[in-house]
Amino acid sequence: MAELELLKGSSELKKEIEFETQLRHLLTEYGFSLKDIINVLDPQRVRRAPAVVEKAPRRTRQLKVYKNPHNGERIETKGGNHRLLKEWKAEHGADVVESWLAN
Repeated sequence: MAELELLKGSSELKKEIEFETQLRHLLTEYGFSLKDIINVLDPQRVRRAPAVVEKAPRRTRQLKVYKNPHNGERIETKGGNHRLLKEWKAEHGADVVESWLAN
């Protein structure tokens, strides 16, 4: 707390706060932002900004066809979140169901 009291009494801090207050008032009055001021003071900054790297598009998932040898049912899915496929895996085991892959 004593340090805070020293800072509050500091003439340098008072000058800095006064400068910032006046600067913000002028920015508002003339419709500028802090980014505008930074661009004026350091125009090269924009050029130093890191380039945006585009991600490669996701590879499309391959269609998988499962055929249940017990009842002849077929499932075509691109993911493992298929309701019936989950039931088969719970009933028969994931390794067994994966062996039913038709393609």
